[in-house]
Amino acid sequence: MIKKLLSYVREFKRDSIVTPVYIALEVAMEIAIPLLMGWIIDNGVEKGNMQYVLTVGAVMVVVSVFALTFGVLAGKYAARASSGFARNLRKAMYDKIQSFSFSSIDKFSTAGLVTRLTTDITNVQNAYQMALRMFARPPLMMISALVMSFYLNARLALIFVGAIIFLGLALYFIMTSAHPHFRKVFRKYDDLNASVQENLTGIRAVKAYVREGYETNKFYKASKSIYDNFIKAEKIIIFNSPIMQFTMNASILLLSWLGAKLIVASSMSTGELMSFFTYTTNILMSLMMLSMVLLMTIIARSSADRIVEVLDEKSDLSNCDKPIYEVRDGSISFSDVNFSYSKKVDNLILKNINIEIKSGETIGIIGGTGSGKTTLVQLIPRLYDITQGSIKVGGIDVREYDIETLRNEVSMVLQKNVLFSGTIKENLRWGNKDATDEELIAACKQAQADEFIQNFPEKYDTYIEQGGTNVSGGQKQRLCIARALLKKPKILILDDSTSAVDTKTDALIRKAFKESIPDTTKIVIAQRISSVQEADKIIVLNDGKIDGIGTHEELLNSNDIYTEVYESQVKGADSDGER
Repeated sequence: MIKKLLSYVREFKRDSIVTPVYIALEVAMEIAIPLLMGWIIDNGVEKGNMQYVLTVGAVMVVVSVFALTFGVLAGKYAARASSGFARNLRKAMYDKIQSFSFSSIDKFSTAGLVTRLTTDITNVQNAYQMALRMFARPPLMMISALVMSFYLNARLALIFVGAIIFLGLALYFIMTSAHPHFRKVFRKYDDLNASVQENLTGIRAVKAYVREGYETNKFYKASKSIYDNFIKAEKIIIFNSPIMQFTMNASILLLSWLGAKLIVASSMSTGELMSFFTYTTNILMSLMMLSMVLLMTIIARSSADRIVEVLDEKSDLSNCDKPIYEVRDGSISFSDVNFSYSKKVDNLILKNINIEIKSGETIGIIGGTGSGKTTLVQLIPRLYDITQGSIKVGGIDVREYDIETLRNEVSMVLQKNVLFSGTIKENLRWGNKDATDEELIAACKQAQADEFIQNFPEKYDTYIEQGGTNVSGGQKQRLCIARALLKKPKILILDDSTSAVDTKTDALIRKAFKESIPDTTKIVIAQRISSVQEADKIIVLNDGKIDGIGTHEELLNSNDIYTEVYESQVKGADSDGER
């Protein structure tokens, strides 16, 4: 895991290497200061040699300035290295997510991926910066201070060896005990982000149904769950401070007692004991810093695990060894197709689907909620891969195409229409980034969007708010249809994409399709019979199976589900007319 994460340091390796070098130089300067202080006391103060005191004192000032300079440089390069590391890691994760299939995104959830891209990467960034500075500094300081302590008095230095062993065991226990709780915390962060995302996305519905209290309570529960898990982890971590204090105080007491005896016995000078106490502080402070780094590493380790999970995820959709880069036409063939989101044949969403669609045909799909309509059309551009059977486009199995090539020839207007922040032109050019203004207008006219766009003060330069909140549902649908048309695809799929427009506009859109894109295969999922009754073929789905295929007249005479839907809508229209 660590090796994989460190591979994203890349161009910031130099900064990462330079930081410990400056830390080592800073430590060397700081280690020299207590020794110089001891010389001043023994050779200057006690002997009354003021010239010696001034000379060595000046050297101490110079050493201190160097220590400060090296410390500042270490901080600068550590910050640059950690920020660059986080940038590379975030980009790698984002690029990886772009390659995910829908099933991979479902596995992690949108909120979970957002948490990993933000909170988890920030945790790893902070840990990396601290590691560059603190993982280098405390060990170097501790080892240098230990060496100098053994140089001054080997017997007294053994106290530090015992303190290090004791603290090492205590920190190991704390780390292993707290880590599982932090893993739970970050999983709960996913739930919290999901609650916030859902609330903000559906804020209009929340206010319309006066559900602010319910949403607040749901958020409180998710937040409290994080709090509870953090408390469990912190209850373990808090032992770090008293253990450190006990070790430091015990070491100082032992040094004071034994050091005083050595001075009385003339085995040690006062200056040496003063230097020893300074090294004692250096060693114990190094241990304190090291414990803080290790505790932060516990938190970062949980985040690192979650980041690597995303980086290691392999999409179940990929190109074959020799993909095909050209789609001949818009013909579609489903042969004995079964599909399950879980890839288990005992939990099929679509069962034994057999359909033949000629290029340029218009196909209508009717069915109840959960019948598999959306799932069926998502298999054509390989948003999911089938579980069994085969799907051919242009006479070739979709799995043999380059995925990007296939999807460029299959234009989908999704059930949930999505517009992005930007002008209408910018949104439309998602379909074709090189489209001219004339092409944009032509596509909007086909989608019956040009008329309302012309009524905006800024026309095609009108700014669309995030999620398209400043246009109506019907306007949003027509913009999405126009965007799809700009791709000039061989297959156009409308997944209930005219549900928010009136029947007259719906009829005009269908008429424009017939006249403007006769060679494009059109698949229309709809709830209204009027949206599909002129189709060349209508497919009736029920519980993931084909219940009937035929023209409008054929299905009225042969299919009970289609007849029932038609009669309910005709009677509903008649009753509306009577009123």
